[in-house]
Amino acid sequence: MDVPELHPDLEPIAFLLGRWEGAGVGGYPTIESFNFGQEIVFGHNGKPFLTYTSRTWLLNDAGERVRELATETGYWRQLPGRQLEVCLTHPTGIVEIYVGEVVFHKIELRTDVVARTATAKEYTAGHRLYGLVNGNLMWAYDMGAVGQPIQSHISAELKKVADFVPDAG
Repeated sequence: MDVPELHPDLEPIAFLLGRWEGAGVGGYPTIESFNFGQEIVFGHNGKPFLTYTSRTWLLNDAGERVRELATETGYWRQLPGRQLEVCLTHPTGIVEIYVGEVVFHKIELRTDVVARTATAKEYTAGHRLYGLVNGNLMWAYDMGAVGQPIQSHISAELKKVADFVPDAG
């Protein structure tokens, strides 16, 4: 398989490329705390964006998969001046546009736009922090939803299990 050349605009976020797997913890005032497993895949096809897919599943106390949790897909676009735009969609009827900044191997994003279908749960804002720490992708997500102010929701530590995942998009 031919590997497309990485678009030069993507160099600041190229460290994200690949398939990452790991586990995390979650909680929120309206739900019980939980442990989850996660897979994130960042790919590219030579165009000036990264493709993104995240899948999570509930883990029991033994670390075994219990059921699927959330899925999200989207695109990450690096802009001039270390700025970044991220567009995410969720099968639950939510679309988010994040804006933020990349500084070395740290990314901080905040929602600029949140759109919901009539049947989606109330969700008002998100704040995400990603960082490469000792080769692992650490990330945390704060959320404002269901009448609650923005606050800690989930975080995870992921290990890279594949360097490049081609994308057909």
